[in-house]
Amino acid sequence: MVKLKSDPGILKLRAQGACHGIEILLVGAFGVIFIMLFNLLRPGEISIVEIFLISMSIAAVFVGFLKTQEPFYSLIMAEQYLRYEHKYGYWALTHANFNHAGIPKTDQTLEKLELNAVGIKLNDTDEFLLQLSPRIAGKLLIEQRHLFMQAVQKHCKNGNCPSEWLSEDNFYTSTNGRNFNGLIAMFANRMRHLQQLTGYDLLLPASVLDRNIWDFCQSLNTWKRNPRVFIESQLKAKSQNRC
Repeated sequence: MVKLKSDPGILKLRAQGACHGIEILLVGAFGVIFIMLFNLLRPGEISIVEIFLISMSIAAVFVGFLKTQEPFYSLIMAEQYLRYEHKYGYWALTHANFNHAGIPKTDQTLEKLELNAVGIKLNDTDEFLLQLSPRIAGKLLIEQRHLFMQAVQKHCKNGNCPSEWLSEDNFYTSTNGRNFNGLIAMFANRMRHLQQLTGYDLLLPASVLDRNIWDFCQSLNTWKRNPRVFIESQLKAKSQNRC
């Protein structure tokens, strides 16, 4: 299991979608309070415009609240490992287990599809599965199903889709002969099917990244080639941006 240490050589990245949660929540709450007070102090019925504004304010409170529930940092990179933080847990992989990153594509038909995510190819899936908790495995199965189904639908336009792609079995035997059960086995089967469709084992959706998928993909491959130089350059750039 990869543990997060207090190390100045650790790069912490915050997802673009998780930013400004407190600000959005406060603006929405202020809007609700202001409109309610305004209607209490003036005679007459509430107007359509006011109903629209209070609906938008309530929506802002809801969106802001959801943003505040996400981890402050979504990804943590060190010389020895990459760690993905989720509100229900985390997964981590060592630098040695990271093979390469790319944009997952399916091109079984004349139309090509790029998933809005970064794909990661592993060297040893067993090593990854052994540190994965069932809780986050189950959540990721649900959250990333729409990305997986995009690849399945593009691949199976002629109706020749294998039935095992549509649901994950709760038993899995790895190429090394190791057996997995339950949610970990279901996640392992999803990884195997994803690899068959796109060539990648894991997905990092665009929503958890601090930059666009192409730039982040390039960053991961740069980290693979020379993690120390990459992290030092990123920390230096972040320090300069704060000045």
